[in-house]
Amino acid sequence: VHIVESGGGLVQPGGSLRLSCTASGFPFSLYDMTWIRQAPGKGLEWVSSIPSAGSYTFYADSVKGRFTISRDNSKNTVYLQLNNLKPDDTAVYYCRKGGRGQSGPRGQGTQVTVSS
Repeated sequence: VHIVESGGGLVQPGGSLRLSCTASGFPFSLYDMTWIRQAPGKGLEWVSSIPSAGSYTFYADSVKGRFTISRDNSKNTVYLQLNNLKPDDTAVYYCRKGGRGQSGPRGQGTQVTVSS
């Protein structure tokens, strides 16, 4: 299994970013996918999940209405659109194989920093 996240960066409060996660080594279209994050000095936090067919989505209350998860099974890629970013969103964002509550391999992460 190989998972690679990209798209992070430094953005001002209120700004937007689009994270991408490309996976290989398993039948991507058959698996739920999840984004989690880890803020400085804190533990891992679940952010969002999307089932294999992408027919519905799940979000943590802290990001609901601001983040949007989607996937393109033809490209083995899952996305996370981050809008109206806040300083509390500063974290390393990881993409993980599997749904919420499941354990699975994840990538190296991509850093998102929200600061003026």
